[in-house]
Amino acid sequence: MLTLHVADATPESAVLVDGAHLAAVGPYDELADAHPDARLRKWPGILTPGLLNPYGPELLEQAYHPDPREAGRLGTEPILGERARDLLGAGPSVRGASARRGVQRLLAHGTVAVAGELRGREALDAVRRAGLALAGRPAVLPGPPALSPVPLVLLPGLAAGKPARFAVFDVPDRAALVREGASTCVATVVAGRLVHRRR
Repeated sequence: MLTLHVADATPESAVLVDGAHLAAVGPYDELADAHPDARLRKWPGILTPGLLNPYGPELLEQAYHPDPREAGRLGTEPILGERARDLLGAGPSVRGASARRGVQRLLAHGTVAVAGELRGREALDAVRRAGLALAGRPAVLPGPPALSPVPLVLLPGLAAGKPARFAVFDVPDRAALVREGASTCVATVVAGRLVHRRR
């Protein structure tokens, strides 16, 4: 089934999804007229190719992502450093659960690809199951590991035939996205699947 995604601030960049790929990219009116039976998903803000987070190993193998049931004791933000090493040292099941929660948090920040060499099976499995793309990264990184890194790295433009991988941010334009950060994400699509939707 075809699904047409459009964001209020970027109607000229609507995308038509067919399975795991983009069938077409273009103005909303043209795509809607050409495909009247497509399911429609309207979003606030801007539709983008999604983000590359260059801190894959730091966020998925070296950080501990607390379970919501641990929030009272550990908080809700990723834990780094010695405390994370202690928590992750409890075994593979703890590392796997933390990596899965980390991937969910990345998806909630519009991330559709991660960079850096992942070595642990738990993190690799979590990334593969979610459908995140893996990429290389520069030798020098600009700042500390973050779910909304500075600067934000948008992937190349969307085009027909490419994988249906994109994110929508509730901001009026890209300049506002840079100012306000990736926490403005309202939807993330990977391999044609809606993997995050802000409630």
